[in-house]
Amino acid sequence: MTSHGVARTARFRTDEQRQQDIERIQKYRSLEDQIRLQTADSHYGQETFHLTSKLLRLNPEYYSIWNVRRRCLISGLLSKPSAGLSPSKASPSTSATDTLTTSSAASLPSYSTKTQQALDPLTAGRSGTIPELESAPAADDASRQEQDINTIRTELAFTIPLLMEFPKCYWIWNYRLWTLQQATERFDVAVARHIWEEELGLVSKMLTRDRRNFHAWGYRRHVVTQLESPVLDGRSMVEPEFEYTTKMIHVDLSNFSAWHNRSQLIPRLLDERKADDAFRKAFLDKELDLVREALNVGPEDQSLWFYHQNLVLNLAEQPGISPIAPKLTIDERKSYILREIVDIKDLLDDYADIKWIYEALVEYTTALWQLTGQAREDEEQRDVAQWLGRLRELDPMRKGRWVDLETQLNLACRTAE
Repeated sequence: MTSHGVARTARFRTDEQRQQDIERIQKYRSLEDQIRLQTADSHYGQETFHLTSKLLRLNPEYYSIWNVRRRCLISGLLSKPSAGLSPSKASPSTSATDTLTTSSAASLPSYSTKTQQALDPLTAGRSGTIPELESAPAADDASRQEQDINTIRTELAFTIPLLMEFPKCYWIWNYRLWTLQQATERFDVAVARHIWEEELGLVSKMLTRDRRNFHAWGYRRHVVTQLESPVLDGRSMVEPEFEYTTKMIHVDLSNFSAWHNRSQLIPRLLDERKADDAFRKAFLDKELDLVREALNVGPEDQSLWFYHQNLVLNLAEQPGISPIAPKLTIDERKSYILREIVDIKDLLDDYADIKWIYEALVEYTTALWQLTGQAREDEEQRDVAQWLGRLRELDPMRKGRWVDLETQLNLACRTAE
C-alpha cells in the first residue's frame, strides 16, 4: 500500500517503546482529568493555567483546552479592562479580513521598558517554562498595565515553539490572534501597535523558513489589517505589502500565496496611486511580462497559471474581477489575449505533456469568443477540440469535465476530424 507514491512499511516497537507510549498516554489522560475537575468547580486560577500549558505542549490541537486557557486569563491573570484606560478601545475592533503598512519604530512608554526583553521571537518560550503570573492586585493603572503587557508577551512566547512544531495548527494561530486582540483592547495605541508590529516581523521570519505556509500568509493578512485599522492609528500598507510579494516571488516562483496576495492588492494599489489609463496599461504590461517570464521557466507550475489566468480574464472582463485597465477597447483586449495565446502555443514545442498549457489555451480562446461575439473560425474550433482531447489524455481523472465542456461548446463533431 502506498501514500503519495511512498510505500508504507510496518513499524515494530520494542517493549520499552510500548511502555513509554503507555506512560505518555497515562500522563495525557491524567492531565485531562485534572483540568476537567478544575473547570467543573469553576477554578480558573494558576493551577488550571499551568495544567493547560502541560497538556497543550502534548497536543495543541485540543481546542477546548485553549478555551480553558482563555478563561484563566480573563478570570484573573489579566486585569479587568477599565473604561478609558486605553485610547485604542475608543474605536471598535476591525474584522479579521482587512489589510497592511510598514513597521514603524513606535516607542513604548517608560513603564513598559522591562517587558521588551530582547528575545529572538523564534526561540522564545522554547524551554516551555512560563513565569509565574500574578492575579492583578489593587495597584495603580500603570502597574497593572505593565503586568498585563508582561502576561501577553509571555503568552505570545509560549505559542512560538508550538508553531515551530505544528505550523499548520489552526488553534495555535487563533489563540495568538486572540492574545493580540487583548493588547488592542487593554493598552494605549502606542503599546498595542508596537506589539502588532513585532508580530508582523515574526510572521516575516516564519515565512522565510516556510515560504508557502498558507496559514502564515492568512495570518499575515490579518496582522496587516489590524495595523491599517483606525484602532491602531493605522495607514495603508498596500505599497510595502506589494513589494513584499515581489520579493517572495523572486525567491520562489512557486509561491502560490504570494501570487494570490499580489492579485488581491492590485485594485487597492492602483486606486491609491490614482493611476490614470496610461499607467494602468503600463502596469498590466509589466505584470504580464513578469508572469510570462516565469512561465517560460516553469510552465508546469500551477500557481503561475492561476495568476496568468487572473490577468487574462481581467482583460476579458469576467464577473467578479476588478479590471486593471478598464478603458481598453474591445480590439485592444482582443489583441492582448491573442498575444498570450500565441505565446502559450509556443510552449507546446518544448512542453507538450503539461496539462496547464492546454487548459489555458481552451479557456483563453473561449473567453475571446465571448468577448468579441464574432463567429468562430473553423481552425480555432479544431484547435480547441484537439486541446480538449489532449486534456482527456493528460487529465483522465477529470475526463467528464472535458467531455461536458466539449459538448457545451458544440465541438464533439470536431474531435473525429
